[in-house]
Amino acid sequence: MGITFSLFAVIALILVAYVGVALLGLELLFGVIVPYAAMAAFLAGLVYHVIKWARSPVPFRIPTTCGQQRSLPWINASKIDNPSTTAGVVARMALEVLLFRSLLRNTKAELGDGPKLAYRWEKWLWLGGLLFHWSFLVIVLRHLRFFTEPVPGFVNLLRELDGFLRVNLQVLYITDIVILLAVTYLFLRRVIIPQVRYISLPGDYFPLFLILSIALSGILMAYFIRVDVVAVKELAMGLVTFSPRVPEGIGVLFYIHLFLVSALLAYFPCSKLIHMVGIFLSPTRNLPNDSRRRRHVNPWNYPVDVHTYEEYEDEFREKMKKADIPVERY
Repeated sequence: MGITFSLFAVIALILVAYVGVALLGLELLFGVIVPYAAMAAFLAGLVYHVIKWARSPVPFRIPTTCGQQRSLPWINASKIDNPSTTAGVVARMALEVLLFRSLLRNTKAELGDGPKLAYRWEKWLWLGGLLFHWSFLVIVLRHLRFFTEPVPGFVNLLRELDGFLRVNLQVLYITDIVILLAVTYLFLRRVIIPQVRYISLPGDYFPLFLILSIALSGILMAYFIRVDVVAVKELAMGLVTFSPRVPEGIGVLFYIHLFLVSALLAYFPCSKLIHMVGIFLSPTRNLPNDSRRRRHVNPWNYPVDVHTYEEYEDEFREKMKKADIPVERY
């Protein structure tokens, strides 16, 4: 049910863009108004979530750890898996964000004959996720050439490195192939593995179909159905400089591609994709595990009248003596 609903939702988005541009001639709506509205929704949702997470009280250190905590000098501590300093947290976060280190160390439990419980390394999920995220990032950075003038040097360098392979004098970007394979793997994994399929929701399939449609429409424009690149850059530069103008003859496929990207931007803050920002504000990741070294006071503690032991002993000293309970002062 989730697969069918998500697939038809993406098909409906494609049909909306096609009908709006090809039949109704609403290039201004799909080329200017919708991208602006999607970017506004994206930024507003991002700001809302960041403020909400930043205001959430975290009175104690609750990092998720899997290594030896810093304690006595002769016990080797795990400086990255169980960081006790800011430098350790930064190193841990960098490995997590750039290399998905926790996913790399993920294991899968299987119940065999006997019964016998066995664990095996789940490396393919880590590899598929890593390739997907890195190829997506490279593709986004490559697209900066449409939104900047002059084009930054690192963008041109990235294009050269990504497009070193040529087929019949046609540049073939490696990330275009990689992202298709990675998204296909992530989708098939959700469909084929029964346990993963059982817990998968429409919100898990919809982004996969949406990103796959964006990648396919971009590949069609890059290699098969040519569009006017100069006109595309003119539209993009008009959007970023807030002086939009819709050039003639771009083609309906580009507007479908742009509408799908706009849908992804608007959907981003409302979905699980927001983990891209959330990981930086997660107290299980961004805090050092220094509870033994520092006293952490609950920020919303209010004054409480306490009965100290000295006061307790003063009050019950004679009774404690009769009951042979040791006291500090006689």
